[in-house]
Amino acid sequence: MTDVKQGKMIMYILIGNFLVACGTTFFILPNNILNGGTAGVAVALKPLLHIDTVWMTNALTIGLYIVGAIFLGKRFAMRSLISTICYPIFIILLSKYADTLPRSTFIMPAYLASIYSGVLLGVGLGLVFRVEASTGGMDVPALILHKYTQLSSGDAVMIVDIATVALGIYTYGLVPALIGIMSVYISGAAINKTMTLRSQAAKNVMIISDFWQDINEVLLEEVDRGVTILKGQGGYTGSQRPVLMCVINQKQYPKLEQAVLHIDPHAFIIVNDVQEVKGYGFSYEENS
Repeated sequence: MTDVKQGKMIMYILIGNFLVACGTTFFILPNNILNGGTAGVAVALKPLLHIDTVWMTNALTIGLYIVGAIFLGKRFAMRSLISTICYPIFIILLSKYADTLPRSTFIMPAYLASIYSGVLLGVGLGLVFRVEASTGGMDVPALILHKYTQLSSGDAVMIVDIATVALGIYTYGLVPALIGIMSVYISGAAINKTMTLRSQAAKNVMIISDFWQDINEVLLEEVDRGVTILKGQGGYTGSQRPVLMCVINQKQYPKLEQAVLHIDPHAFIIVNDVQEVKGYGFSYEENS
């Protein structure tokens, strides 16, 4: 790994963990939001153990890192080390800062705390995941389940989150647990958005028409996009018919649709959103 890439990786991990720590310190802990991370577990356990949530969050983070290093190996330990060190430090420093402000500063309706904590945690985790690093924490039980059972990683994460929510129902009741689920959902959406940040969104268009040759020529010359001709066969008629596939920028779709329907008003057009496209015309140009 070059120094530039390593520096970028460390920067993403530090910024990501700082955002996660902000969401935890300013929204989750003061408002007892039950999310799927170590802070959510600390909140759920507080009525049972009566331990300060900041210290419990840090203890869970470090403890789970040790468990992960034992059961998941050296690769996991190396990818989680920076997060395991900086996240508790950020939590402690931000908590000390929060203590200097009036106690009511971060107290708010639970749904607001759930929304903003979900966004901050999702963006922070997404930045860490972008450089293929790990935050440790509650990733560890899910990864262990995935390693030693036949469960997929997604199912393992779901089981861990359900267990956290179930614990929250026991200690706080149904409504706080439902609010926590909202935070988990928002966090997941923010992770996905952050993971695809700066990617080239596009549309994949499939066109079936008897006038496919004329449409192909228009797409190449007027819309200025490449076309792939696929072999298609009607399921009912059994007749062979070419299918045109064209990937375009989103802003080009109106022009494409107008051009296709001008040639064949009865053309069959299928449009799918594409999260990312790489290749000529998208991630690089002809002279690059």
